[in-house]
Amino acid sequence: MFRHMVICRLYNPGSKLKTADYLERYLHVSYSISKIYRFLDNLCYRKEPIEDAKPGTGRAKKKSETDYKSLVEQISFDHTKKVVGGNISVCFYDMTTLYFEAADEDDLRKAGFSKDGKHSNPQIFLGLLVASGGNPIGYEIYEGNIYEGNTIVPLVKALAERFGFGKPVVVADSGLLSKRNIEALTLDGYEFILGARPKSESDDMKERIMSLDLRYGDIKEIDKGNGVRLILSSSEKRAHKDKSMREKGLARLQKKIKSGRLTKQNINNRGYNKYLRLDGIIDVCIDMDKFEADAAWDGIKGYVTNTKLTPKEVIDAYGNLWFIERAFRLNKFDLAVRPIYHRLRNRIEGHICICFTAYTILLKLERILKDAKSDITIHRAQELTKSMYAIGYIHTHSKQAVERILGMDEEQRKLYDLVNMATQP
Repeated sequence: MFRHMVICRLYNPGSKLKTADYLERYLHVSYSISKIYRFLDNLCYRKEPIEDAKPGTGRAKKKSETDYKSLVEQISFDHTKKVVGGNISVCFYDMTTLYFEAADEDDLRKAGFSKDGKHSNPQIFLGLLVASGGNPIGYEIYEGNIYEGNTIVPLVKALAERFGFGKPVVVADSGLLSKRNIEALTLDGYEFILGARPKSESDDMKERIMSLDLRYGDIKEIDKGNGVRLILSSSEKRAHKDKSMREKGLARLQKKIKSGRLTKQNINNRGYNKYLRLDGIIDVCIDMDKFEADAAWDGIKGYVTNTKLTPKEVIDAYGNLWFIERAFRLNKFDLAVRPIYHRLRNRIEGHICICFTAYTILLKLERILKDAKSDITIHRAQELTKSMYAIGYIHTHSKQAVERILGMDEEQRKLYDLVNMATQP
């Protein structure tokens, strides 16, 4: 059942009801939806050992059911270690939110800060740790109202202890930047590269940054003490993007003020709402001085690190965070990790485990195509498999079950042969 559900997630993602219907219609495999739900209930759930009678003795012995999450992560890590050459020297961590089309909260699904902009919907957080190339190491899910900065150190330490991969350089974006995280990583002997927030530094530090007079293409550093450096760079491309984002944010605020639809949800210090100024009791206007002052920061990007790497090496390592951003994108869109049609925690965890497994296989397929220098993409491969069929029958003389693949076009045959050759022992 696990195998069938993972394969369907790869090329025909949908609800478990849709999956059951597809399996019966096209593969003649029949699973009742209640059986699927019972399977999900126990997929990632560590139950107490159950009793099983010893044959002929009437006495009972203990045995444990499989924890698929731990098994999947172990297999995935072993494969990742092989792909990256046996040494996990750097790992990348990030989190994303998965919201639910529901109104009620529970112990897992809670309303919180949503990266999807669905702040009123209950959600969960998904934390993912990957190695170079986006090859997965492990994952964890968290309550929807958790502060993401509290998750990085426990997860990295837990996976490192389980798999014994030492202490790689930990790379994460500015959402994980906090004094507590830096102290915890340093205390445990980890090197790190974290995205910085230069505009949120102390006034003294901001003056030091501005005194560097960064020009486009410049890379400079500031010693923050205790072995920690602030690496700063300036980019013309980033400056244009920052300016465009500021102007769009300003336009949205001006439109809301003009229409009179500015609500209390807008009165906070997040994003571009910091440009709002309250005069007296009800006079809301835009602080253009603050807007213009922010222009000095356009194009400046910061990185906090305690490594011995050169500033250029730090920036290059941080740039590889796109591996994990792409992992989330593949899970959200190609594998349709959401919408999640489940309410119970065990079933949600089982669903995420299936998607994580499908993601590792999708990466394997991508490597096969890349190594063969094929012009078939993983997205094209998903489309091609939807119209590849086989017929099964019982041979009249041997009475053996036989399966024959039906005719394929040239592109489908190429894909089939590449995968077949790559997966041969």
